[in-house]
Amino acid sequence: MPRSGQDSKDGAVGRACQAYYLSLGDSLSTGVQPIGPEAWQFRTDEGYADQLAELARRHNPGLQVVKLGFPGESTTTMIDGSLGEYVHGSQLREAVAFLREHRGSVAFVTIDIGFNDVPTRDLNGLVLGMSAVSRNLPGILSELRKAAGPTTPIVGMTIYDPLLAGWLEGQEGRELARLSVFGAVLPMNAHLAQIYRTAGMAVADVEGAFSTTDFETIISIEGIGAVPLNVARVLDWTWAGTPPPLGPDMHANALGYRAIAEAFAEVLFVPGPKCEPNPSVTAPHSDRAAPLAVDQ
Repeated sequence: MPRSGQDSKDGAVGRACQAYYLSLGDSLSTGVQPIGPEAWQFRTDEGYADQLAELARRHNPGLQVVKLGFPGESTTTMIDGSLGEYVHGSQLREAVAFLREHRGSVAFVTIDIGFNDVPTRDLNGLVLGMSAVSRNLPGILSELRKAAGPTTPIVGMTIYDPLLAGWLEGQEGRELARLSVFGAVLPMNAHLAQIYRTAGMAVADVEGAFSTTDFETIISIEGIGAVPLNVARVLDWTWAGTPPPLGPDMHANALGYRAIAEAFAEVLFVPGPKCEPNPSVTAPHSDRAAPLAVDQ
């Protein structure tokens, strides 16, 4: 059953299942991979939202995933709607409208946002990105909480480090990999986690799922050789180390999206009997994505 880091009773045994899972965020929330159709911004149905919905249906049969995320979305564009087109003007307004309309019928909400607020992949860009997240994310979470009500679980996530794939590029690449972890990804994740927890929301530990800080455990990858576990995770679970034409690409592959889904599941679900399907609720189309826009 869902929980929010506090003792939510939504979905408790003996109650009807909630009908919807609302997924919000950027390209990861839409399952983007380089093998996806270009005409649909490379979205796939192998993303973490799709796989998390499958896991959730073990507890909540018939659950429908509603995906409002948009490739390239940042906390700024999520508010102002300047990247994509939504009926209500922005992804945030669309989400608020959906939550209000379906209050009591939403099992849980997930959100990943903030990576695209970093304009350049350097320390100056990190400072600007964290500043934008500080300015925007608390208000986003406040609006979502007011619209969803006090007990609907809303869960954020930390991020993995696709730059770890640079480990294969010699000594300079290894130094960059370490810098990206300890100088960028960890501070960004600590910042994100603090904002979510201050808002009373749980955080999916994607950083931990990808063993992001583990340079000590060494494993062997066929055709590559011995690499640290964190590097191996990124090479196995993302397209970051894939040669052209499909890579290098920072997005997760199906295995990586599964790891993200399982990180969300760890904070959302506890063992227990299935809830009872609610026949009075009719689910909408499962993917309410906005019209196309250029990925960032």
